[in-house]
Amino acid sequence: MKVVIFAGGYGSRLSEETTLRPKPMVEIGGRPIIWHIMKIYSHYGFNDFVVLAGYKADYIKDYFINYAMINSDFTVDLATGEFKWLRRALEPWRVTVLDTGLNTMTGGRLRRARDVIGDRRFLLTYGDGVSDTDIAATIELHERDANWITLTAVSQPGRYGALGLSDDGTRVHAFREKRIGDGGLINGGFFVCEPDVFDLIEGDDTVWEEGPMERALHMGKVGSHWHQGFWQSMDSLRDKMVLEKAWESGNAPWKLWDPTPG
Repeated sequence: MKVVIFAGGYGSRLSEETTLRPKPMVEIGGRPIIWHIMKIYSHYGFNDFVVLAGYKADYIKDYFINYAMINSDFTVDLATGEFKWLRRALEPWRVTVLDTGLNTMTGGRLRRARDVIGDRRFLLTYGDGVSDTDIAATIELHERDANWITLTAVSQPGRYGALGLSDDGTRVHAFREKRIGDGGLINGGFFVCEPDVFDLIEGDDTVWEEGPMERALHMGKVGSHWHQGFWQSMDSLRDKMVLEKAWESGNAPWKLWDPTPG
């Protein structure tokens, strides 16, 4: 299955960082947050990524084109041009970076990737959030309930829109705006999707979280995996500091993979 990552927004609420780089490239522990997200999926055996870029797309392209150079040690003889790798950091990743437009909405970005994703099930997430969610369990539930979309429901107070779930937490029956003092569950992303969802997207102005998901909801095709563990988006400088502190402690909950050499 391909893993599709939304990575094209402006990240205006993190402008201290995003005036220089796109939000998925803001670093946690010296690595872009998109790297952390990809490591989570790779832990579960998913290594084929489609990055939906937009704002500062060239920054993302340069990172992956030069990934080995950035993360490895080498010796180069400037007189002869002779080059030797001393320690080469590799990942088993295949990465497709698509420039999906500067002002395209999330649904439109996904629609532009239809030919690359193909006519098969895919995974989808945002380029600014990490979690220790069980992706394999989400896929299992998705298959069992024959959903078109299965999202990961998480607990998060504050500014996000809340979900109405069935008693067993496996089906979504309502989306609604967050109310003051409402401690309900929210959409944490980490979706599993069927290719049927492409037909729910009208064009570049379509917001994934509105039209397509609402239509699938009314068709009874949206399920949820209720994750009660760690989840954190990086929506502000404060959020970044929370993630940095967790990483520096050596106990980052989303770090499911083995240590990276060097």
